[in-house]
Amino acid sequence: MTEKISAQELARVKTILAAIDESYSTKVVGQASLKRSLLIGLITGGHILLESVPGLAKTTAAQAISDAVSGSFKRIQCTPDLLPSDIIGTQIFDYTKQTFETQLGPVHANFVLLDEINRSSAKTQSAMLEAMQEKQTSIGGTVYPLPEPFLVLATQNPIEQEGTYHLPEAQLDRFLLKEILDYPEFADEIEILDRINDGVYDKHPGDAKPKGAVTIDDVLFLQEVVTKVYLDDSITNYIVSAVYVTRKAESYIGKQLADCIEYGASPRASIAFSRAARALALIEGRDHVIPEDVKELRHVVLRHRIILGFEAIADNVEPETIIDAIFASVKVP
Repeated sequence: MTEKISAQELARVKTILAAIDESYSTKVVGQASLKRSLLIGLITGGHILLESVPGLAKTTAAQAISDAVSGSFKRIQCTPDLLPSDIIGTQIFDYTKQTFETQLGPVHANFVLLDEINRSSAKTQSAMLEAMQEKQTSIGGTVYPLPEPFLVLATQNPIEQEGTYHLPEAQLDRFLLKEILDYPEFADEIEILDRINDGVYDKHPGDAKPKGAVTIDDVLFLQEVVTKVYLDDSITNYIVSAVYVTRKAESYIGKQLADCIEYGASPRASIAFSRAARALALIEGRDHVIPEDVKELRHVVLRHRIILGFEAIADNVEPETIIDAIFASVKVP
């Protein structure tokens, strides 16, 4: 039986999350859904895929969450000529010592931003699989563990497809959530301009990295506590039922929508729902998961795990439409 969360632990969780939220909000305006997804990724140790047109603060948000936690941050600009060794590291021969020395790549950081991941080649994308799944890299036959916590934030631009490589489904499945960013609200954009005019985002040579609102130990505490969040059997059944419908859709949502699904979600979707719902419960200040947690996460968990066929493309059917129909067909506990 899972150990229960004490009142003291819940209070500490609330304090930590409030400090992260305050620090993060000084740099990022609006985008509440993005903030929620980043917090879920931080608490669970899961990776996040961010999709939007350029200029919607994806990089700023990644840097802001890193600064809030006092974690190391590395940004990797993905290009077609990027090599796996550019990411994970390589061995370099030292002529003075007549030996090979290992030089670790930028993936060895707490927060790694893979900017425009779909611009890197399939070979380079595959180099990230071991890092994302096993949280380690292999260089010259030696395994190097990645720091804890370790979080990959990958971005992709859905507009410009020239010179890009389709992300394989096996790698998409490694991302706990896929967040799609929309344009800011009118008032939020005014606030962004006001902050720019006030010099909030200005950096000067020699500026030290800002002190984080919380420590790495605080984040590891969150990752330990989240495993204690109570998940009732009825909620588990709700999660598995929804994922099961993605594979047997015709019996539940009708032939027209079901024909749009080429492949349903794997058990990784059920695992992602379980992990993310626990984290969302913590963010909301609860020690237990409720059905609304699962339903609120339905799009970010499933939109990159349901593989749509030609019918969906031809009829302009969005994944969210199918996901909503699936959840409408499942009985809420």
